[in-house]
Amino acid sequence: MKTRVATFFIMLAFWVIMSGMFDAFHLSLGVFCCLLVAHFSHNLLFPETTGPQRSWLSDIVGVTLYLPYLLWQILLANLQVAWIVLHPRALEMIDPHIFRFKTKLKRPISKVAFAQSITLTPGTITVNIYSDEAGEQPDEFAVYALTKEAAASLPGEMEERVAKALEPANG
Repeated sequence: MKTRVATFFIMLAFWVIMSGMFDAFHLSLGVFCCLLVAHFSHNLLFPETTGPQRSWLSDIVGVTLYLPYLLWQILLANLQVAWIVLHPRALEMIDPHIFRFKTKLKRPISKVAFAQSITLTPGTITVNIYSDEAGEQPDEFAVYALTKEAAASLPGEMEERVAKALEPANG
């Protein structure tokens, strides 16, 4: 029940902010739609999980603390890619390839955040996330990298920071 109520209020706040309409018709339509969304999809926003868990508040705080690091990495990668592209010996500096590595991340949200962080960073793109032998949990990433330096930096500090932001402390 708590997840439905939380989902409803989150959706309603988003509705009000995005619509900008405050008359009775639009607000009642928003309330009705948000009730339907909360009823049918509250598990999407607050999934039921087993094993070590973190509260959603811890996740929000973790992501909030992770975002400045991610933005800094995006800025640095932008500058690095711009330097490579504008360099007279750009063709010698570019060494594109796809490489694979195993991740220590366990939660699906952590893996998604890590994959998206890689893709948001210029010069790298997450191509695929492979499953383990049983085909259940994805545990290996395939990443395209523009240079050897970009490839060498993964998983590295970015994975550590995502783990700190979204993984349980004892997991």
